[in-house]
Amino acid sequence: MLVWTRTGKSVLLTVFGLVVLLVFGAPIATVVAAGFAGRWTGPLPSRLGLVNFRTALSGEDAASLSVSLQTALLAGTLALVLGAWAALAAREAPGWCRRLADAVFHLPVAVPSVAIGLGVLIAFNERPMLLGGTKWIVIVAHSVLVLAYAFSAVSAALDRLDPAYRQAAESLGAGPVRVLCQVTLPLLLPALGAAAGLSVALSMGELGATIMVYPATWRTLPVAIFGETDRGDVHAAAAATTLLVLVTLLALVLLGRIRGRAAVR
Repeated sequence: MLVWTRTGKSVLLTVFGLVVLLVFGAPIATVVAAGFAGRWTGPLPSRLGLVNFRTALSGEDAASLSVSLQTALLAGTLALVLGAWAALAAREAPGWCRRLADAVFHLPVAVPSVAIGLGVLIAFNERPMLLGGTKWIVIVAHSVLVLAYAFSAVSAALDRLDPAYRQAAESLGAGPVRVLCQVTLPLLLPALGAAAGLSVALSMGELGATIMVYPATWRTLPVAIFGETDRGDVHAAAAATTLLVLVTLLALVLLGRIRGRAAVR
């Protein structure tokens, strides 16, 4: 905005494009290239092929990818329901209670994910809430981590929602449940779709808390990628990472289309 000449704008856009390319594009391109490579001992990869991707789609990585998808969908759904419910309840609460709820639900964002994983491991490793060694402890950990984003998205949408819609429905005799189901929730569908997409994306790539709680029978793909990298199998890890990115983007595109249709309605 402070650059007025056409030449200055072109230079600024070129510099910005180069920075984005180096910071974001180059690492992703390097990972994709490493996934296709059989060797990379020089400046460029060699022995290009699909061997690493065939292995990733047929071995343990494929099972881990399925685990990641199931975890993301379950955790995203749970976080979306709880986050929307909490946001709707906080809107009707006094100001101090609303501020307290906002602080509590944003607490997982303010602390390292490893701390969340350790807390979940300790809290759910004794009866009557014994989840240790099951897939549910991973789902709970992911739900706690993405809950803040679902709560924030719905709270922000509620702040922008015109109260006249609810007042008009109430003036026509609609009860609280009918107003919620037929007025408020339909108007919140775009925000709910955005919250669902963000929750799924964050859950698909989560590692810090997962590595603290996951059982051997429920290993997500980021954990598998970490293990392959730790063993020095970089090309297999790169192929698995590329698949993780593609599946996450596909899930976001599908959720985005649902969100777009909801916005049109």
